[in-house]
Amino acid sequence: MTDRQKRPPLPSSIRLLLFAMATGSFSVSMLLTVVGLQVFAITGRELDLGLLGIAEFLPILLLTPFTGSIADRFDRRFVYAGGLMIGIAASVMLAIHATIDDRSALPILGFVAIYGVGRAVGTPAGRSLPIDLAPDGMIERVVALRSLTFQIALISGPLIGALANRTSLVLPFLIVIAGQAVTVVSLSFVPSPGTERLTTRPGPLQAVRDARNGLRFIRETPVVFGAISLDLFAVLFGGAVALLPAIVEKRLGFEDVDLGVGILRASIAAAAAVTALLLSIRPLTRRVGHGLFTVVAVFGLATIALGVVRSFALAIVAVAVLSAADQVSVFIRSSLVPLATPEAMRGRVMAVENVFIGGSNELGAFESGATAALFGLGPAVVIGGLGTLVVVVLGSLRFPELLRVDRFSDVRPAQVSGSGDQVP
Repeated sequence: MTDRQKRPPLPSSIRLLLFAMATGSFSVSMLLTVVGLQVFAITGRELDLGLLGIAEFLPILLLTPFTGSIADRFDRRFVYAGGLMIGIAASVMLAIHATIDDRSALPILGFVAIYGVGRAVGTPAGRSLPIDLAPDGMIERVVALRSLTFQIALISGPLIGALANRTSLVLPFLIVIAGQAVTVVSLSFVPSPGTERLTTRPGPLQAVRDARNGLRFIRETPVVFGAISLDLFAVLFGGAVALLPAIVEKRLGFEDVDLGVGILRASIAAAAAVTALLLSIRPLTRRVGHGLFTVVAVFGLATIALGVVRSFALAIVAVAVLSAADQVSVFIRSSLVPLATPEAMRGRVMAVENVFIGGSNELGAFESGATAALFGLGPAVVIGGLGTLVVVVLGSLRFPELLRVDRFSDVRPAQVSGSGDQVP
């Protein structure tokens, strides 16, 4: 009997959590696709697509000192659900606004900022939960399956969102609200992971101290700092996906912009899903540090290709390669970072990672929009890809410890002296 045949089944708690997170991911991908389409339809400006990213990112940046310690201090299931409830409120506001004949994008930016608050609250806890619940020896498989369910949700979200948006400006948000509600209900049936919690005295000043301890840990742990920093700057320069509505209309000449964006976003999700499926069947086991730098370089090259091509078919290939490389990068980082992080500090580290990784998508969207406004659409995408390649070279020189990581099993939680954390 082979090792694959001996592989134990996933616990029911993991399966239920994966379902809950899949419905949540579907809702998020659909919402972001629809607001991008609606804002671009109102203004027709690439810069406004970038402003959507800024509107979502600012709450994450401002609230991270508090949300990370909240995820370490309280039951992460409830913290994650609380963030989703804020997202539901923002979706209701967007649905109401869609019934009004308002040709201004400003209210949409405000509602997206409220959604960013929910993401700031819930994401650190949500990103920690699969790792908290994963049995010993199954973390790589759980991470890969989480990525797979996430990408499957992303395949359906953009397409359904684009089609629903053609039917009604309100319908997409009603679907998003229903999906988020299913996630909240499903979370109520997920058992408590029973992980260690932060027990310092609560309060605003202590929350800042707790966040500072998390930042100190990241700074003093090269594997964690390197993995997060590499993704931050790579995505910051390679955020061309945010410009897809403009790319489809102005460079690819696809007449139905809604459908074209939906196909490209679905291609991104499909490539990532296939990659995640392969990783769940046969996870990477050797030279993971070297592999991380390699796939980020491929990401940069694919971004350059997207900025050069004029064919819709070739654009599909470019975004698929870009997405597959990014998925491998996410898999490696999502395994390395929690393995190197103590249990009671995981929420704060994930909160900082949320700013670095999730926020870099929004900042990357703004950078791409601003660069496109200055230099033109095609040159902006190419410049972003070249910037990603520079990041790979500099990162390999700055973080040799990360480059030398061979097996995930070699990584152990690091300790930071003088952190002041108190755990049971």
